[in-house]
Amino acid sequence: MRRRALLLSSLAWAACARPNEERAWRFEDIDWQDERRERAVPVRLYTPNLASARSSAPLPLVVFSHGIGGSRRGYSYIGRHLASRGLASLHVQHVGSDRQLWAGNVLSLPGRLKSAADASEALARVHDVRFALDRLLAERPGEVDASRIAMAGHSYGANTSLLLAGAAVPGYDGLAEPRFKAAVFISAPPLHGIEQPEAALAAVRLPSLHITCTEDVIRVPGYFSRAAERIELFEQTGSRAKWLAVFEGGSHSVFTDRQGTGGAVQNPRIKAATQRLLGDFVQAVFDGAPLPERLASWHAEHAPMLKDWRGA
Repeated sequence: MRRRALLLSSLAWAACARPNEERAWRFEDIDWQDERRERAVPVRLYTPNLASARSSAPLPLVVFSHGIGGSRRGYSYIGRHLASRGLASLHVQHVGSDRQLWAGNVLSLPGRLKSAADASEALARVHDVRFALDRLLAERPGEVDASRIAMAGHSYGANTSLLLAGAAVPGYDGLAEPRFKAAVFISAPPLHGIEQPEAALAAVRLPSLHITCTEDVIRVPGYFSRAAERIELFEQTGSRAKWLAVFEGGSHSVFTDRQGTGGAVQNPRIKAATQRLLGDFVQAVFDGAPLPERLASWHAEHAPMLKDWRGA
């Protein structure tokens, strides 16, 4: 299995390296297998283009978790942007809640979505991220700076990020990943089924960035949530250093690679602002720089797009 995974990785690298060789970024698809859990863990790794890299120093890293029905190919605008500014971005695919959900009989889709949102899959996603990070650091010694790693995710991936960032969900002890120095939660849903979600969220201590928009409504059957619940989650998070950006308009899926959703004009503007804000935030944390000063220029430029902007 390992030999096959390495072969697939090599073929994917050869296929994608040529089209991107003149750009500031490149990506590699790697098909790992967690033998202990008998679970595939596909990833896509974005890195600066070797031709444009300014140094051979280890790269800061952002690990990204997709939303329900997504894949490692999604949120490519974030991966490309981070790599173009000198970071690595590892996009993990969660096979129990990935794009395969959309295959099959449409009448059974609600059942598949319910299974994908089950507590067992939420836990499996956490282990996917930890496994992928372990493998990357083991197989690429010196390429990634283990002291500068952040976690990020959208929607279901934001919930995954919350667990790894230290959310104290009863019955799921020990999930916090100490290697993460910051966390970014994009369109984070509420912690469904948790009796005291505010207590769970209060346990998060990492510097955190929350990104949403006024039309960020989740309509997954059984897991409906309003845009206001993203703001409530921000308020309940225990991070001493935490920031909230709420874009005017948009949609829940405007943060994915989908074009047009949330408005043909607003969609690319929100993506461009989001990728830069995410990059500015994690780099400030990695550098130990004061967040208010580092984020001030971003806010000044994008204030007309925002309904709300808060920092603490």
